[in-house]
Amino acid sequence: MITKRIIPCLDVKNGRVVKGVNFMGLSDVSSPIQLADYYSKNGADELVFYDITASYEERAIFTDILKEVASTIFIPLTVGGGINSLEDFDRVLKCGADKVSVNSGAIKNPDLIAQAAQKYGDQCVVLSVDVKRVDGKFCVFAKGGRENTGLDAIEWIKRGEANGAGEIVVNSIDTDGVKKGFDIELLKLVNDAVNVPVIASGGAGCIKDFVDLFKEIPDIDAGLAASVFHFGEVRIPDLKKELRDNNINVRI
Repeated sequence: MITKRIIPCLDVKNGRVVKGVNFMGLSDVSSPIQLADYYSKNGADELVFYDITASYEERAIFTDILKEVASTIFIPLTVGGGINSLEDFDRVLKCGADKVSVNSGAIKNPDLIAQAAQKYGDQCVVLSVDVKRVDGKFCVFAKGGRENTGLDAIEWIKRGEANGAGEIVVNSIDTDGVKKGFDIELLKLVNDAVNVPVIASGGAGCIKDFVDLFKEIPDIDAGLAASVFHFGEVRIPDLKKELRDNNINVRI
């Protein structure tokens, strides 16, 4: 059985980790460098660093903070935010990222995934998709959840896999920050549609939500969360112990 990954996410704005609800109402949490160090030492399998306003503000990612985070941790690091070109991939990888997450940049230029996969390898390219229900349909949103692209989420994700994305992060805007559980309906559809690893994001409020995720979708690869980890509501060692007690394979 594949080992499930537990991944904290650092949503960074103006050099600080922030968190909101449904992608809105952001509040300050902590220093990304301090949090990254804490998670690296306390059982996280990977870390995600999102510069969440880079695309909206049409600027490059904060490389100085990113370099510090990368040099602090000893677990794989995925980085996203303002990734619009191969040059952006190159810059972020040189700062210490192991994988690069692309979202709005791939919507603007769908060829970017294929170009990056060809140059750096599929394992380096992560397609991150912000999804929200609109009139009963799962739609892709861009620019940090601000802009409805009108794209069908499942079709877009399948296209991303076909173009060479080696991993899919599914961010449910509907459940983001609500702490009522992962968006199982959406995640099942995505997991059934692709053959690459799928990471669930948005909605975790307690340990049980992770147990439910891996029980409901046994072959999903990872659970990602932010505020429940940042505010100490869920400690990763406790979470992994509970998962292990429920016969879910994790790295202790």
